[in-house]
Amino acid sequence: MDNKFWVIGEITAMKKQTQREKNPFPYSDSNKRYHTFDYYMKKRFGGKCAKISLDAGFSCPNIDGTKGKGGCIYCSGGSSGAKAGDTLSAQYKNGVRAVASKWDVERFVPYLQAHTNTYAPLEKLEEVYNTCASFDGAVMLAVATRADCLSDDVVELLLRTSKKIPLTVELGLQSIHDETAKRINRGHSYKEFTDGYEKLRSAGGDISLCIHLINGLPGEDRNMMLESAKTVAELSPDMVKLHLLHILKDTPLEKMYLSGAYVPMDKDEYVNLAADQIELFDPRTVIARVTGDAPGDSLVAPLWCRRKTVVANDIDKELYRRNTWQGINNRQNVP
Repeated sequence: MDNKFWVIGEITAMKKQTQREKNPFPYSDSNKRYHTFDYYMKKRFGGKCAKISLDAGFSCPNIDGTKGKGGCIYCSGGSSGAKAGDTLSAQYKNGVRAVASKWDVERFVPYLQAHTNTYAPLEKLEEVYNTCASFDGAVMLAVATRADCLSDDVVELLLRTSKKIPLTVELGLQSIHDETAKRINRGHSYKEFTDGYEKLRSAGGDISLCIHLINGLPGEDRNMMLESAKTVAELSPDMVKLHLLHILKDTPLEKMYLSGAYVPMDKDEYVNLAADQIELFDPRTVIARVTGDAPGDSLVAPLWCRRKTVVANDIDKELYRRNTWQGINNRQNVP
């Protein structure tokens, strides 16, 4: 009998460890070798949280003529997951209902996603923020905007809002390269971005800052995209989102693609680049997204990006293959 238990114990000890068990990255409870939004929210709020995309009907200074017209060359004029025209309350309830059909979750993040959500009269902004903060189950409010739309009054409003509900402000940068910003009709420079970023950073309050980067922008090579990630890492944001450039219907980018003037990234190229970028960020920075969503009926290319879970899994496999993780190539590399 003793020999039997000894053999069983030896077999158990020799059992191959799973990727999760072998994961050396400290900010993870899974096989993910980077600091996911899911992990961060579980640690902060005690359970799984889900974002609910909302469209408050705001415009953008790069659409209405203040900075430019037509928006960025990839902009289709809306957000995925939100139905413009419905009230915010209706959008939120519909979003919660859709999420509940997939996950067992009771904590939510109303996400003002469409266009520039600090670009409206102050009274309107305050009304929208207060409405979202009052939704049942809301534990955090996320506001997507541009760093050049952060007036002193708006920053003060964001600070007040963060005293009612934790706040994440998502700032679309896309690239640090001014020549790229001009090429995509972004409407602001990197200097304007950092001015707004530092203003909001110094405001204090319960405000987390998230920076968006897009990989595969026209005219950019691998070194330029890595330089953007490295420079953003040095800003020490609370969160970062990595996106693949999607070609959507009825956009200037679609015309470039159809004419042969733009060729999108292939999956292996994107996966390898994203892994390189993840290695550059401080381990404490939340990698809130490693690829993006595109509405299925408006996506022209690349079609491989529809399989978002496959892309994320391939990034996991690449980091495992390399035996690397987030922050391994970060200068500070503070665990």
